[in-house]
Amino acid sequence: MPKVVHIITRLILGGAQENTLYTVEGFNDREGWETLLVTGPALGPEGELLERAARNGVRLEIVEPMRRAINPFRDVAAYIALKKILKRERPDIVHTHSSKAGILGRAAARAAGVPVVVHTIHGLPFHPYQSRLANRAYILMEKRAARWSDSIVTVCDAMAEKAAAAGVARREKFTTVYSGMEVETFLDAKATRARVRERLRVAPDAPVIGKVARLFSLKGHKYFIEAMPAVLKEFPEAVFLFVGDGLLRERLAAQAREIGVLDRMVFAGLVEPAEVPAMIGAMDVLVHCSLREGLARVLPQALLAGVPVISYDIDGAGEEVVPGQTGWLLRPKEVEGLSSAIVEALRDPEKSRRMAERGRVICRERFTVQAMVDALEALYNRLLSDR
Repeated sequence: MPKVVHIITRLILGGAQENTLYTVEGFNDREGWETLLVTGPALGPEGELLERAARNGVRLEIVEPMRRAINPFRDVAAYIALKKILKRERPDIVHTHSSKAGILGRAAARAAGVPVVVHTIHGLPFHPYQSRLANRAYILMEKRAARWSDSIVTVCDAMAEKAAAAGVARREKFTTVYSGMEVETFLDAKATRARVRERLRVAPDAPVIGKVARLFSLKGHKYFIEAMPAVLKEFPEAVFLFVGDGLLRERLAAQAREIGVLDRMVFAGLVEPAEVPAMIGAMDVLVHCSLREGLARVLPQALLAGVPVISYDIDGAGEEVVPGQTGWLLRPKEVEGLSSAIVEALRDPEKSRRMAERGRVICRERFTVQAMVDALEALYNRLLSDR
């Protein structure tokens, strides 16, 4: 029975973390596989998935020194701990997720003599919004770690192309496996629309434009807020729903207060993953204006819920949002275009509904957990056979 050890930096509420947990749970439901999930502590304001993992019988091991921030002392300690675990477990495959765990985990797997090493890039660690030195350093680290990988999985084709163009590895080393999600929970998302709006103190007929993301830098909330005044001129009763929490909450509230839109905003705060479908179902339009993201899970989630989407054209967004067909795709940081797209979506709800329905048909097949696990199982079997 092949054993797979998955390693991720932290099991907080987030797309990469859900993807990893669903993968482990999916393999646990299949005969012939043994799994272990190794992670650092779930620190930060984003919430955690540790409780769900334990509740669903996931075999879990926490490496205390493994943290997201770079710290040479902790990083060395985490590497030593990971190598010790891998030598004890003697897995057939190590599958790493996220940047820190990807570097340390692949190095430890190589040192421990693990036969097959796979890494998933959920979001590239190098991007245009960091310093040139940091950008170069991350690329060099990824290139080095790629040599220890038998295969690199990306959650969209766009990331594979970018990584290959940066020289991380040859294009043929990359395989795209779209993130799986609990599709059925989003298909009925609007069933609780009235109840959720009542809980949020939002009028039943108010246009609600929402964003689901941690309140962190590069998530683009500032552009969403900047677009609000123009939307409110056309739809004075509009409400802007922020689902998620983080370090920027006070700063964003101050920005909204300064331009006079704070009273039209609702901060729902941190919600459990099981509540996300209902939150999306309460919206009339979903906006995704992050500046970097591998493949934003919230876009297919909204389309599955029948909610039209507006997104900045970053990374894999264009693989989900086809302009004029399944939503609106805009240049990053574009504020006027963002407000215009929101107004257009609200003015023509029938057009918006048709686009969301087209997106739902595509996403219903592409983003199931079963499809993701099937693709990974085929990859694992091929790599084991090659060995």
